[in-house]
Amino acid sequence: MLIVVCIKQVPDTTQVQIDPVTNTLVREGIPFIVNPYDTHALEEALRLKDRFGYRVAALSMGPPNAEATLKKALALGVDRAILLSDRVFGGADTLATSNVLAAAIRKLHDEFDRVGLVLCGKQTIDGDTAQVGPGIASRLNFRQLTLVDRIVNLDSVGRKIRVSRKLEGRHEIVETPLPAMLTVVRELNRPRYPKVPLRLAAAEATVEVWNNQVLKLDEQNIGLKGSPTWVSKIFSPERAKGEILGDGIAEPAAATRMLIDRLLSKDLLAL
Repeated sequence: MLIVVCIKQVPDTTQVQIDPVTNTLVREGIPFIVNPYDTHALEEALRLKDRFGYRVAALSMGPPNAEATLKKALALGVDRAILLSDRVFGGADTLATSNVLAAAIRKLHDEFDRVGLVLCGKQTIDGDTAQVGPGIASRLNFRQLTLVDRIVNLDSVGRKIRVSRKLEGRHEIVETPLPAMLTVVRELNRPRYPKVPLRLAAAEATVEVWNNQVLKLDEQNIGLKGSPTWVSKIFSPERAKGEILGDGIAEPAAATRMLIDRLLSKDLLAL
C-alpha cells in the first residue's frame, strides 16, 4: 500500500505580499518552510512505514523552488517525492489545487501502487482554509477524517482505520474503510529530525516533476482559469490607539474602578 502525503511550501514570514494585479502571493525574495501542520502528516506516514513497511510518497504543488521542500521530505525517509509544477497551475484557489493534487494521486494509484491513505495537515498557515484535504477526498471518492490527533488502529487485512478526532471540548472515535484521507493536527505526534545519511542522499536525489503534459488536465479547471474564488483585497485592519487608565501601581483601586467603568460604557462587562 502507498501512503501519499500532501505538503506545501509556505512563507516563513509575516511580511506576506500580494500581487496587486493577480491578487496572488508574491514569492520572490521571501523565505519558505514546510507548512507546520504538514510536517505532522509526514511524520505519521513515516511511522506507519516503520511499523507496517508501507511506501510513502510526498506530493507538493508549487513553483520550481518548492523542490527544496520535497528534498526535506526525502531526508526524513519518504520513498518518492513529486513536484507538480507548471505555469498553468499557478494562481489556483483551493478548488483548482485539489483538482491537480487529486489527479496526481489518481495517477499514482492507477499506474504505480495502490493508494490506501492520503495524509494532509489540517490547514496551511498562509491560506487557513482547511479545504484542500477534503477537496482531494471528494474528487477521489475517499472517506475523509479531519482533525485527527491519534490513529487508534490500522487494520491492513480488513482495510479499515480507526482514529481519534479532536473536536471542540471533546474527542470522537471514528472507524472507516480504506482508502481514506486524513487531515491531522499538531497533537498527533512530534516530527523527527533527519538523519545524516538520509540528508546526504536527499541532497543528491532528483525530485520528479510532473507538469500538465503529464497530468493532461483541462486548463479551464486548473490554475487561475479554474479558480472560482480569488483574493479581492488583503490588508491589515486598523487598530485604535491604546491608552493607560490611572496608575495601577500607586492607586490600584482607582485604576481598577476606571477600567470597570470603561468596560461598562462599551457594553463589554455585565454586573
